[in-house]
Amino acid sequence: MARKNYSEEFRRQAVDLYESTPGATVRGIAEDLGIVRGTLRHWLEIYGTGKKTAADGTLTSTQLQSKPMASSSPPAGETPEQKIARLEAENAALRAETTKLTTEREILQRAAKYFGRGDALVSRFQFVADNSATYPVKRLCELVEIERSSYYAWLKAAPAREERARADVELATRIRAVHAKDSTQGAPRITAELNDSAPAGERVNHKRVARVMRLEGIRGYVKKRRVRTTIPEPSGQKYPDLLQRDFTAKTPNRRYVGDITYLPLADGTNLYLATVIDCYSRRLAGWAIADHMRTELVEDALKAAAATRGSLKGAIFHSDHGSVYCSKAYAKLCRKLGVTQSMGAVGSSADNALAESFNATMKREVLQDAACWNGELTCRRQVFRWLVRYNTKRRHSWCRYTSPVAYETGYTATLPTAA
Repeated sequence: MARKNYSEEFRRQAVDLYESTPGATVRGIAEDLGIVRGTLRHWLEIYGTGKKTAADGTLTSTQLQSKPMASSSPPAGETPEQKIARLEAENAALRAETTKLTTEREILQRAAKYFGRGDALVSRFQFVADNSATYPVKRLCELVEIERSSYYAWLKAAPAREERARADVELATRIRAVHAKDSTQGAPRITAELNDSAPAGERVNHKRVARVMRLEGIRGYVKKRRVRTTIPEPSGQKYPDLLQRDFTAKTPNRRYVGDITYLPLADGTNLYLATVIDCYSRRLAGWAIADHMRTELVEDALKAAAATRGSLKGAIFHSDHGSVYCSKAYAKLCRKLGVTQSMGAVGSSADNALAESFNATMKREVLQDAACWNGELTCRRQVFRWLVRYNTKRRHSWCRYTSPVAYETGYTATLPTAA
């Protein structure tokens, strides 16, 4: 069960399940119970006995005792009849406790199939309902930590839920018929269409329509989001276009182009990639990834290129008129590194076509048919892998179908030693 808080009883039962299951592993028991392996290991340190049932069913030592054993020393003056009665009572108590633990272990094993996928409350109710003929409802509710009154209320509402589900199926059929005529329609327009054609008294709420559409995967056309990465700064410093769309160079480390592109994530946010590409070999000399588009992003990319080349003195760096490239801080860094800035015309992507093409290729080959990355960590890992492979392994048509690094290796001129 994927919960944050577990009762002490649950923890002890989980430990007992691990120790008493022949050949059980921490990973297997943790997955069955829907908990993290580290959590189970922690419980074993606290509640475990250090004893384990082997795969053949034999015990490495005595099994866990749920209660301390009574002292073997008889009370003073105990008669043989009293001793027999005491031992029989202790034996009966131990048998009852063993039966209880065995029953609870069986219940938890069954519960794992319900809760392994999550901790939805309806799964707990359904588990109790499916096993109420075998075990007492009271005990089942205690083990899965729900109130009996809540369970019986859920059980009583079952006919209403079934009727609601049947009505939703019928509504989904009507929604598909409307959506098939015009696939651009979303929930508000489809709701209006349904209500216009519905008999009096059978109007539907737009929230219900939206819910059914979401469950059935029906949606209207939504224009793909476009993230603006070039934000002009009217007061920023401008530089002449020194390349004039000539993205070639006679030697490495003389002409560079760069840009910022967004990397969409599934949660609706973005990461941003800044690049510095050598026009001679198309090598990605420097790059940086961040969750912002501040000046530090492009500064880090240019610093990475300087580290790769050893020096950028005398090189030209060409970009668009983004505010970060027009900033005073970036101009100061370029002067410090001996780089001459160049910029294309405002609003003309063709003036920085090499960088634009690189960004499009990277997204196409990494994302392929996906619209975004599942998460930030996945995005960083996949993009990093592709960028490294682009330089060292990926065959580039410009480089006569060798990699950019291999293409530069064939150049006979001596390049500055990388720092």
